[in-house]
Amino acid sequence: MLGRLWTRVSECSEVPRLGRKHRPKTGWDGGASGWRRRGFAVLLAALLGSTIPASAAGPAVILATTTSTQDTGLLDVLVPAFEHASGYRVKTIAVGTGEALAMGQRGNADVLLVHAPQAEEAYMAAGRGLDRRLVMHNQFIVVGPASDPAKVRGAATAAAAFTRIAAAGARFVSRGDDSGTNKKEVELWRAAGVAPHGGWYIKSGSGMADTLHIASQKAAYTLTDDGTFLSQRATLALVPVLGGAADLLNVYHVIVVKPLPGRVGNLAGGRAFADYVVSPTGQHVIATFGRERYGRPLFTADAAAAR
Repeated sequence: MLGRLWTRVSECSEVPRLGRKHRPKTGWDGGASGWRRRGFAVLLAALLGSTIPASAAGPAVILATTTSTQDTGLLDVLVPAFEHASGYRVKTIAVGTGEALAMGQRGNADVLLVHAPQAEEAYMAAGRGLDRRLVMHNQFIVVGPASDPAKVRGAATAAAAFTRIAAAGARFVSRGDDSGTNKKEVELWRAAGVAPHGGWYIKSGSGMADTLHIASQKAAYTLTDDGTFLSQRATLALVPVLGGAADLLNVYHVIVVKPLPGRVGNLAGGRAFADYVVSPTGQHVIATFGRERYGRPLFTADAAAAR
């Protein structure tokens, strides 16, 4: 039981895990606070009376997810709580949403936690998902140097902010990795009527934490989810310059992958994870995550509103 509980596999031979070097020193490598966070997840599941089903034996559940759920530290709480409650082991692969959906398409994941609604709808229309449910949301924000050279502050929408950045030729760092954040950025450039190019437009090809640090080093703007920014803020020379606009909502869904014939997977475990993250127990973990460290939750739990 203890071995299963403490197992936390986060690497896969198919793709590398991103953003690790910029994780705050309060995770599993950072001493007492990391252990408190893990202990909280275990204690929460125990207090809520979870039991371990005998059916949980089998291969690890492959969770393909966006880097923001990893970089914020949410998975460091949510996954151990699920493992304790269910008995399943989880192998987490944190990549961009585009790659996570591609892994599901190829049958290389059992369950997806992603945040690109249009791409998710296309994935479901192609018949590669058995079930898609609303889990949570937070906000995208535009961050940049405090001097705000493109005068982004005061823009009514993110698209208007992007227009100002392009007109000023101010440096902007794009993830450029087909992630959910990158898809949102492309959507905003399209809405602004801008095809970004030139020396001011920089593609990092990296996860959110790495991209934030590159933008910080270059005194550039970037688009980020507010949760990852909060988790990295102490190490950045960036400030929020736009948030709360109607075109900056960041919504996450969980998708159970339809197995491919001949592929070894864990459909039961994938279903169990999806059920857990939208259950009252999982939603409580999400709704309270970040409150102690940041003074507010990093995500808003939405599953109850979707029922």
